[in-house]
Formats: sequence, C-alpha cells, structure tokens
Amino acid sequence: MRRLLSGPLLDSVDRRLLTNSRQVRRQPFNSYQSEPKKGADMNDNKSQRTAIVTGAGSGIGLAVADALVQGGLNVVLNGRSEDKLARAAQQLGRPEQLAIIDGDVTRPDTARRIVEGAVERFGQIHVLVNNAGIFYTRPFTEYTLEELDSFLGYLRGTFVLSQAAVLQMRRQGSGGVIVNIGTILASNGVNGLPSSAPIAAKGGIMALTKNLSTELAKENIRINAVAPGVVPTPLYGELTHEQLEVLHTMQPLGRYGTPKDIADAVAYLVNATWVTGVILPVDGGVDAGGDGAYHGSIEAGNTAA
Repeated sequence: MRRLLSGPLLDSVDRRLLTNSRQVRRQPFNSYQSEPKKGADMNDNKSQRTAIVTGAGSGIGLAVADALVQGGLNVVLNGRSEDKLARAAQQLGRPEQLAIIDGDVTRPDTARRIVEGAVERFGQIHVLVNNAGIFYTRPFTEYTLEELDSFLGYLRGTFVLSQAAVLQMRRQGSGGVIVNIGTILASNGVNGLPSSAPIAAKGGIMALTKNLSTELAKENIRINAVAPGVVPTPLYGELTHEQLEVLHTMQPLGRYGTPKDIADAVAYLVNATWVTGVILPVDGGVDAGGDGAYHGSIEAGNTAA
C-alpha cells in the first residue's frame, strides 16, 4: 500500500526554519476557485470544482452534498451503504455532477480509494467535508473500551482521509478546503447528554482543525470546522413529538437545527477565501452562554436603547 505521508519530521522543520520567507512560493489567490482555463468546455465536469463528502447518505451529509451540488460543484458521495448512497444520488439529481464511492472511513485503505476514485472521475479534488460519525449517549463509566475505539475510529478516519486529500491538493498546486463537522458539545457540555466517548473523538477533530489550519495556510489549503448544536438526524433514532418539543427548548433561538442550517454554514466556509482555523458554532445560540434555554421573545416596549 502506498504511504500517505513520509519524510523525517525534524529535517522538515529545520528546512522550513532555514528557508528565507521571500523564497517561499506563494499560492495564487483563490486559485482553486478560478475560472476554467481558456478553451475549457463548460460542459466538461472536470472543469468544475470537486468535493468529497463523507457520511453523505442521509442527514447533514446529504444536505451538505445538496448545497454543494446546487452551488455547481461535482460531489463524491461516501458512506458505508452503496444502496443508501444510490438513493441519495437519485434524490440529488444531476448525475453528471455525482459519483458514489462506498466504504468505511474508519478503515485506512478507504481513504486511498475515495481520493483515487474522485480524481479518476473528476480530475481533481478541491474540497473535503469530513462529516461521517456515530453518536449515542451513555454515562461516562458505562462506555466500554470497544465503544470508545469505535468513536475514535472516526478521528483516525478524518486524519487519514485529510492526509490523502491534502497530498492530492498539493500535487494540484492550487490550494483547497477541508471542512470538518464537530459538535458544540465539545466545548459546551450538557448535563442531559452524557457523551464523553463520542466527544473525545469530536474534540480531537476540532483540535486537528486548529492545528492544520496554521500548518497548511502557506499552501492556501484552508481548514475549518462547523460545530452543530442539536440537529435531529437519523443518528438520533426515532423521536416522539414530545421529545422534539423538548429539543426545541434547548436553544436560545427557540428551535433545534436542521441539516440545511449546517449545510449553509459548510457552503459559507467552502467559499470564504479569507477564513481558516475557524470553528463555527451553528447551535441556535448555545455557545453564546446563558442557560441555553429559550425564554420567548421580548416585547419591544420593554426594551431600552
């Protein structure tokens, strides 16, 4: 199997420190979003930007794929179930902009297959959205090591797939974008949602976002994350009307989020060319503080300038 990353760390650091900053090759501004070259066929999907979205069969991943397709990108859909991805692709339409590569991102060999398949189908890779994951709550002392390992597999999968994508972006020489999907629970614990094991993985992904954003900035590869609040998706299972009503009250804005709310934020980060290293809360106001509860609207007559 081809190695995804090589080279002695210390030698690499020494070379960077000894290189005069004026000799460092600067990436062309926003080059990954540049117009197709003169003479390029606008009907040729290889002249468009291409994104990989993991966990794209439903929920947030499907909404992200839809937003990117609507924005004119080619999208490679990844997930464990080929049948589920086929249904998602049918729902999205525009088959000329889509490709399906099924596989478990927690397995290291899947990263290579996804990247190679995307390049074979569309020529290049410009955007990676690391969305795949699992989530369920349990008291801290009741999580088993096997369960912890299953969550951490998605941290490892994010790491390895990002490595493979960055190597391809580096070969292309025109920058790129990675958007990771974290969670607001990594920075704002909720007593009613004991979730230490999945948050250990999501917290690692959010820390990786910050670290990589500085390391890769000189190559115009931007790394950001979205930190969703409560967004009922298939990961939550079947919820009753009463449970959904309770979820509404957990956000200052008075409603839980939707997959489209998260997809809109991802689309913004994909196109925000001067933004990197950001973990964007999309949580109905929970990250702003307070008790995180909705208390209704304030009458205009009771406010003061």
